[in-house]
Amino acid sequence: MNKEVDVIIVGTGAAGLYCALSIPKERKIWMYTKSGVEESDSFLAQGGICVLKDESDYDSFFEDTLRAGHYENKKDSVVQMIRSSRQTIFELESYGVEFEKNEGGFCYTKEGAHSSPRILYHEDETGKEITSKLLAEVRKRENIKIFEHMEMLDLITEQNRCTGIVVRNQWNLVERVDSDYVVLATGGVGGLFHESTNYSHLTGDAVAIALDHGIKTKDLNYVQIHPTSLFSKKKGRRFLISESVRGEGAILLNQKKERFVDELLPRDLLTEKIKKQIEMEGSEYVWLSLEHIGDEQIRQRFPNIYKRCMEEGYDLTKECIPVVPAQHYFMGGIEVDLDSRTSMQHLFAIGETSCNGVHGANRLASNSLLESLVFANKAACYIKNNYERIQRRPFLNMKIYQDFDQMIEKRKAILKDRMERSKEHDKQHHTRCKCG
Repeated sequence: MNKEVDVIIVGTGAAGLYCALSIPKERKIWMYTKSGVEESDSFLAQGGICVLKDESDYDSFFEDTLRAGHYENKKDSVVQMIRSSRQTIFELESYGVEFEKNEGGFCYTKEGAHSSPRILYHEDETGKEITSKLLAEVRKRENIKIFEHMEMLDLITEQNRCTGIVVRNQWNLVERVDSDYVVLATGGVGGLFHESTNYSHLTGDAVAIALDHGIKTKDLNYVQIHPTSLFSKKKGRRFLISESVRGEGAILLNQKKERFVDELLPRDLLTEKIKKQIEMEGSEYVWLSLEHIGDEQIRQRFPNIYKRCMEEGYDLTKECIPVVPAQHYFMGGIEVDLDSRTSMQHLFAIGETSCNGVHGANRLASNSLLESLVFANKAACYIKNNYERIQRRPFLNMKIYQDFDQMIEKRKAILKDRMERSKEHDKQHHTRCKCG
C-alpha cells in the first residue's frame, strides 16, 4: 500500500522547518532528512541574519546586496526579501528565537560589503539558535512528522507535475511516498568539494534530480568561497571563522605579520586577494589577528569560535590563527519564482538548493538565513492559498531503483559536469568567474 500525505518537505534546515511551520496545521506534513535532524548547514551559520533597520536603511541595504552580487541579482526578489525582513524577525521571536539586545533594542553588527550595521546575532551561533528553536516548535506540531536518515532517490512525476518522492532508509529499503505538494530544501553542494565548510552529505541531490527530470536550473557555476576557514591538515569539514569576526575588527596578515588587504571586501574579492597572497608567498594560509578586539569581547562575542580554536591549539586572545578560503555557499540551484515555484507544477524549492536570484553572482554576508526564511514562507503561503489535491497517481516501476547507488553517482557526475561546463562557458564569454 502506498503512503500518502498532503505535503512532503525534503530537508530539515531552517528553510524546511520554517516552511512547515507556515503551512496550516490541518495539513499533514512529512519531513525527510538524509542524515540526522541537526546535521544541516543552518545549524552551522555563525554570523547572523540581516534585517531592514528602518526605512532610511532600505536604499543602502538594496544597493549593498546588488553590489556584492555584481548586479546580477533579480531585483524583485531582493525587494521581497528586504521588505519581508522585519516581519520574519518578529515571527522568529514568537518561536522563542533570542537575538542580542541592549536597552535601546536590537544590537546590530556589521560584516563584509555592508555599508552599515544591520545584522542581528546570537553570540556566534545565530544559525543554531534559529534552527533549534524552529525544530523545537516543529516537534510540538501533531501534523508534522520528521523522518531521519531517509534519502530522497527520485521525484515521482507525470506530465510536468510532481506527485511525491521515492526514498530509502538506512537499511536500504526503498519506498514511494505520494503527496499533493513537494518542497525541496536539501541544502548546498559542499560535499562535492574537497575543502568545504559544509557537511559532507550535502551533495546537491535535489539539483541533480532536477536535471534528470528537465526541471529548470540556474547559475550552476555560482559557488561562493568563504575567505576564512581555520587551516587544518585534518580531513573533513572545515571550521568557519565567521565574517563577523572581521566585522568586529579582526585583520588579515601575511607571513611577515603585515596587513595586506581590506578585510571587509565582498567575499569573492577578498578570497581572490587571499589566494594571491598565499600563492605569492608560497604558503598554505594567511594569518587572522583579533588583537584589536580585546580579550573580554572575544570571549563574550565569539565564545564558540574561541572554544574551537582553543581545542585546535590556538588562543585567539594571545595569537594569530591560520586561515584559508574554503567552499561555503551555492548561489545557483533549481530556478524558482517569487513564490518559490519551480518549472514543474506542485514542486517548490527553497533555501540553498533553490535559485530565486536574490544573491546574484555573490552572496552578501548574512543574507542567506533571511532569504531562506522569506522564500520558505512564500512557498507555504502559495500552497495554503492555492491548495489542489492530486486525484490520480502515476504508476511507478520500483525495480528501477534496485541499483540506486550507481544511479546516485551518475547524477552527481552529471551535476559536477554541468557546474564545470557553466564555469567554462563564462570564461569563454569573458564574464566573471563566480567560483571565488
